Amino acid sequence: MNRNSWLVALSATLGFALAFAVSTPTLAGNPKAPQQVAAKVKPADLTGTWNIDKAHTEIGFAVTHLGVSKTRGRFTDFDGAIKVDGAKPENSSVEVKIKTASVNTGNDTRDNHLKSKDFFDSESFPEMTFKSSQVKKGKNGSYTALGMLTIKGVSKPVSLTFTPSTPQKGPKGEWHTGLSSITTINRKDYGLIWNGLIEGTQAVGDSVEITIDLEAVKA
Repeated sequence: MNRNSWLVALSATLGFALAFAVSTPTLAGNPKAPQQVAAKVKPADLTGTWNIDKAHTEIGFAVTHLGVSKTRGRFTDFDGAIKVDGAKPENSSVEVKIKTASVNTGNDTRDNHLKSKDFFDSESFPEMTFKSSQVKKGKNGSYTALGMLTIKGVSKPVSLTFTPSTPQKGPKGEWHTGLSSITTINRKDYGLIWNGLIEGTQAVGDSVEITIDLEAVKA
């Protein structure tokens, strides 16, 4: 149940997509969207700092319980800066910080356990972080962001594959873009090793599925 962290760190890296989402003639999502024409995007429009829009971003996770069902949760307090080079996306970078005490699974007892020393130890390790190191271009418009994810004082390399949406302008002329990704991490790699055996079955699964639905706005 502590796999969430990673989700969020990864989520930020998606911001790199901004650098690659160069002009397309239709809106991302529904090509028949109401009489709206996608704005033409130039490298110069993408270059700069993009901030995560918390109101339109969700970093979630899921882990198995007793091997029969999935328990889901998310982090509610995080921020990050995505610096994009529109002309040379490989020079872009992202750094994200997530408050471990903001973990929310909809159950106070479980959330308090996740914040304890058995899992995130939020008092000693109030933040988990992600710092990018490289971005690679994939197939069919996809990209993979590589970087170091640090949880509970343990840093491990992670990768996140994503496909960016076409940037759009908001009501004040500001640029917005969306990014989505799903990946899986082993929580024990980060020292989140607590578990319980019930008739030979682990109470908490080791693999954590991380899902990211992120929106970023250019500063």
